[in-house]
Amino acid sequence: MIVEPNGVIGILGGGQLGRMLSLAAARLGLRTHIYTPEDHSPAAQVADAVTIGDYTDAEKLKSFGDLVNVVTYEFENVPAETVDILAANNIAVAPGGKALAIAQDRLSEKEFVNALGARTAPYHAVYDLASLEDGLKKIGRPAILKTRRLGYDGKGQTTISAGDGDLSLTWDEANKKAWEEIGARPSILEGFIDFAMEISIIGARGRDGDIRCYDAPRNIHKGGILRQSIVPSAAPDGAVTEAIAIASKMLEALDYVGVIGVEFFVENSGGVIVNEFAPRVHNSGHWTTDACAVSQFEQHIRAVAGWPLGDPKRHSDCVMENLIGDEVERWRNLSREANACIHLYGKRDALPGRKMGHVTQIT
Repeated sequence: MIVEPNGVIGILGGGQLGRMLSLAAARLGLRTHIYTPEDHSPAAQVADAVTIGDYTDAEKLKSFGDLVNVVTYEFENVPAETVDILAANNIAVAPGGKALAIAQDRLSEKEFVNALGARTAPYHAVYDLASLEDGLKKIGRPAILKTRRLGYDGKGQTTISAGDGDLSLTWDEANKKAWEEIGARPSILEGFIDFAMEISIIGARGRDGDIRCYDAPRNIHKGGILRQSIVPSAAPDGAVTEAIAIASKMLEALDYVGVIGVEFFVENSGGVIVNEFAPRVHNSGHWTTDACAVSQFEQHIRAVAGWPLGDPKRHSDCVMENLIGDEVERWRNLSREANACIHLYGKRDALPGRKMGHVTQIT
């Protein structure tokens, strides 16, 4: 399948990723149609068409699907039911439902990665307080308790420290507090990793099976939110080679079409451990818009539209920084800097912890 210029790419989700995908599609002469339950979404400001509807509204989804050539998604928490409804109406979706289902469940994600021969942090499935206690005996403290579904940017997780944090609590009380903090729902307990740095691989696979990967950025997180991506990363060559091989293996195993983001811990020994993956364009790949001829967003559009993949080669070193909350007000000063490439998402309210934009400094 090839979507020719003036064709329409349907995008599930109206956030900043959908916005940047729409801008990239326009560069290629392709149009975009956003499907989102939200009014006044960032993507709606730049797309050719918008449908406002619930992700489980079968009638609206069918009408949406009839107006586009192919559908993709900008975030991984689209209900699996949405993809099923589209598939039942013979509407092509890329990446496919398999990648979405695995990425939506942290336990399935860990099992998938391990089945490919790649390593993850030690983990234990948690269903109740008893299984949490079993997991802590197996993994030890400190550890991180995460909900299996719907967590991102540090949400849906809590740390169980070696000293229990609040020394007034017994271990049993600390466990109960942690269980309640994540909503007393199916979760996964992960052991801490002693690592030298975090990197990610932004990879793409075309409909013809061609795989291309960008240079690995070094990622710096604070409070569970990505703050900076730095390229080049200064990671050992062997670590980057291994990470690319793992990401490529994942793309093949999923019969994937589109861009994927895979996060890794680089150990002090130079080995790599998979943290998680996102079946979509990724925050740590935003720098590609300004430092590569073909950005991750254009690469994703090329892949789902059946076009040849572009060259992911980097032409500049850079540092990408997210603008969180009222940091977006820095645009006034940033706009005076010669090598600052500013991207604002058009969001109305600068709420704490909300990604309002990013700036890429060409170095």
